[in-house]
Amino acid sequence: MRHSDIKELRNEQDFKDFYLNDAPVSFCEECNSVSYTHGNGFLEIAKLEGLKKGQKAIEGKQTRRKFYSIILLTEGKIEETIGHQTYHFKAGTLYFVSENQLHIINRWSEDVKGVFCMFDADYFLLCIKHQIKLNQFPFFQMSRKPFIELSERETEMMEHLFWKLNSEKCQKTTFNDDLLTRMFLNIILLEAERIYNKNTAEEPFSLSRKDQLTARFQLLVNQHFIEKKQVADYADLLYIHPNHLNDTIKEVTGFPASHFIQKQLIQEAKSRLLQTNATVSMIAMDLNFTDDSYFGRFFKKQTGVTPLQYRKNHKH
Repeated sequence: MRHSDIKELRNEQDFKDFYLNDAPVSFCEECNSVSYTHGNGFLEIAKLEGLKKGQKAIEGKQTRRKFYSIILLTEGKIEETIGHQTYHFKAGTLYFVSENQLHIINRWSEDVKGVFCMFDADYFLLCIKHQIKLNQFPFFQMSRKPFIELSERETEMMEHLFWKLNSEKCQKTTFNDDLLTRMFLNIILLEAERIYNKNTAEEPFSLSRKDQLTARFQLLVNQHFIEKKQVADYADLLYIHPNHLNDTIKEVTGFPASHFIQKQLIQEAKSRLLQTNATVSMIAMDLNFTDDSYFGRFFKKQTGVTPLQYRKNHKH
């Protein structure tokens, strides 16, 4: 499939436009008329049965989402392709679609019920200090299977947490309300990780060679992005030519290898700007930039604002 055949979905509006007929402004039926927004990012929660009712005929169409998705299937059956693997999910399954993964909805049964949640990295970033990073959750790692089969009790617990998250999101009127919503999202991910680790043995997970290389590259970037900022550094660690590494990463993800190094640096910089009181100079030094001005130019090129503007706009 050509890259031009892959529809890129950047946010919740792109999702609604691509998948749904006559999508509502908000999926929530109980949203407070007083809206409060803070900073970047988005969070949307919907009933699977509602999405199925308004679904366009998009079966087999390939997308790449710029955000994260969590789906709790409580009734019915779903067939989807995540990355290059096709999965058949049954009731009592919690599954995940990571940012930038190729994704296809093949079939949702007519009786499908459950919860669909989508959010982006910036929304999660504002949860709490010293939190786990999204790419450290096992179900968002390319080398691990992206689903959990839940017990009846676990299914009920996760469903309750999702609707508590939705209730907090709909009723928020202040910054503290918004913070509580973000913390509930964090709780859902931590509970999912606990169940995942309890239920999942370290069994081999079948990946193509190109997917394996991409997963190994992304793991190395997570480990070394502060001291290693060039694609050639990672090619050396993987004992391959930089051009081969870059071509493979771009084929699998749609982005050059440098994108993931820069993205990791920006996420770390954002985290330190919001979650610490370190000066911009200290952050630049900790991230191994040669000087403050180079760090400032890099940050503004990636985000559109200076580090100080970003901190001012988002920190409370």
